[in-house]
Amino acid sequence: QVQLVESGGGLVQAGGSLRLSCAASGSTFSRSAMGWFRQAPGKERELVATIAWSGGLTYYTASVKGRFTISRDTGKNTVYLQMNSLKPEDTAVYYCAAKPSYDLPIDSADFASWGQGTQVTVFS
Repeated sequence: QVQLVESGGGLVQAGGSLRLSCAASGSTFSRSAMGWFRQAPGKERELVATIAWSGGLTYYTASVKGRFTISRDTGKNTVYLQMNSLKPEDTAVYYCAAKPSYDLPIDSADFASWGQGTQVTVFS
């Protein structure tokens, strides 16, 4: 399994930006699809974005398209989520997840490894 540690969350005004990082340890990162999920209070965990093992394929949920960008640096065993034009409805705990796979999974049930999460709070 891959061990994941998120960082970069915080408090930001609406319209601002944050970049989340997820550092992975373990030998399977380079052949793992990676995902960012979020969970707001009282709501279910939802997919934000995923990226294939090669970085060549990505998927975004509709509400973040054009605002968020997922990327990965295999040399640093790190996946990023650049979040621009943040809105109060983006407030949530953001989780990084990994699945050893050459596919592009979009279901949280497909991911085997999870980080502890990082809080993002957007105020208006």
